Amino acid sequence: MNETRPIGHTRLPSVDQVLRSVSGVAAVERFGHEATVGAARDVLGAIREARRAGAAAAGNVEAIAQDTLRLLEEKNAPSLRRVFNLTGTVLHTNLGRAVLPDSAIAAAVEAMRSPVALEFDIGGGERGERDDHVRGLIREITGAEDACVVNNNAGAVLLVLNTFGGGKEAIVSRGELIEIGGSFRLPDIMARAGARLVEVGTTNRTHLKDYEQALGDNTGLVLRAHTSNYLIQGFTKAVPAAELAALARARSVPLVHDLGSGALVDMTRYGLAAEPTVRACLAEGADLVTFSGDKLLGGPQAGIVAGRKDLVARVAKNPMKRALRIDKIRLAALEAILKLYRDPERLPHALPTLRFFVRPKDEIAAVAVGLREAFAAAIGGEYTVSVAECTSQIGSGAQPLETLPSAGLAMTPIGRKGAGGRLEALSRAFRKLPIPVVGRIKDGALIFDLRCLEDEAALREQLPQLAAHLHTERAADAPG
Repeated sequence: MNETRPIGHTRLPSVDQVLRSVSGVAAVERFGHEATVGAARDVLGAIREARRAGAAAAGNVEAIAQDTLRLLEEKNAPSLRRVFNLTGTVLHTNLGRAVLPDSAIAAAVEAMRSPVALEFDIGGGERGERDDHVRGLIREITGAEDACVVNNNAGAVLLVLNTFGGGKEAIVSRGELIEIGGSFRLPDIMARAGARLVEVGTTNRTHLKDYEQALGDNTGLVLRAHTSNYLIQGFTKAVPAAELAALARARSVPLVHDLGSGALVDMTRYGLAAEPTVRACLAEGADLVTFSGDKLLGGPQAGIVAGRKDLVARVAKNPMKRALRIDKIRLAALEAILKLYRDPERLPHALPTLRFFVRPKDEIAAVAVGLREAFAAAIGGEYTVSVAECTSQIGSGAQPLETLPSAGLAMTPIGRKGAGGRLEALSRAFRKLPIPVVGRIKDGALIFDLRCLEDEAALREQLPQLAAHLHTERAADAPG
């Protein structure tokens, strides 16, 4: 048959022949005629280029069709791919932060699949407000009088600054002029919001009198920023929240607390380090608190503004809110997440983020022991594979000095020659697996911290494919 007849060095099959082969027909069924024609032309063009370069690039129709199908699969593979997060950072910003529970996933899917009453009051048959779907839950959990939701906490801060500080002054302690990932700096967001930054105190010490002297007729707000991603120690001074709240109240200026991390429950009840909660910040006198949905809260990306009813109403009426509003999918997921907080006792089991935080080291070590031989067999004899102690971290700028005792696998090259290059090649090979495995290289080893590994079966299933990727990496690194 033409589909399997060897093609001589001087003759290639036509595109039509490729499309009529077994794999060609499969490619057309999956990806369409036009896309398959284009891919077949690319494959045939690559063979011609190889021949012009002197390579013996021969094959048969079916082999060329299979290359065409693989090329189409590569082009159509999703860019936003699932990965195994074995970095040891639970809330890894580059890997999507919080993993959502099944209840939130189901709610998001339902919102995608069907029309939903996003801004429709079913009872009254009139236009509704999307924030109503979570407003009551936020009030219940935090003790706030009211709340509204936008797309992330940076948007929440921007909106609040523009609402109260647009054309006015915003007072901040120098020790709280934070910068977070992606070079996001508080002074820059203030400028975009139209507020004029007024710095008070020094980097390490700010007194109540510094705020008193800065407050004036053109003050729009006083801003406290939770320094969740760094800590100033030593000769320091910060104004207690209650004192600052009393001063702001006396001057009729709102006190806004950018909490960022989004803790809704006391983390110490789960054996974790203390973190200020939204409820505590409001109880200490903050008029408004802004926080994230996808950090310690463990939900989808969102920014929440909670606090005084009259101030939240002003924020919600700001025309900028429409540009920052949350979509129906994330709103549905957020509602499902917030409902879990009604039962704090079951939260460590129901919420993946908290489940990863509290996972015992002994349990993680047992998983590492069970996987060690499979990893050793997949990698081959150039590396040792051992069970290692690790230290995980919260991530996303939350509790930067706190670590979680953990365990994992350490893959170390045998011999010093080219050890660094071999580690990089091994890391790349793991990232080429169907579900890329992401770890970290440290102290001369590739470390996989297993704290966040739950689908052990899927990881095991793809390990036999590692050898081929590792061979490719070695060949690419070979001299000449």
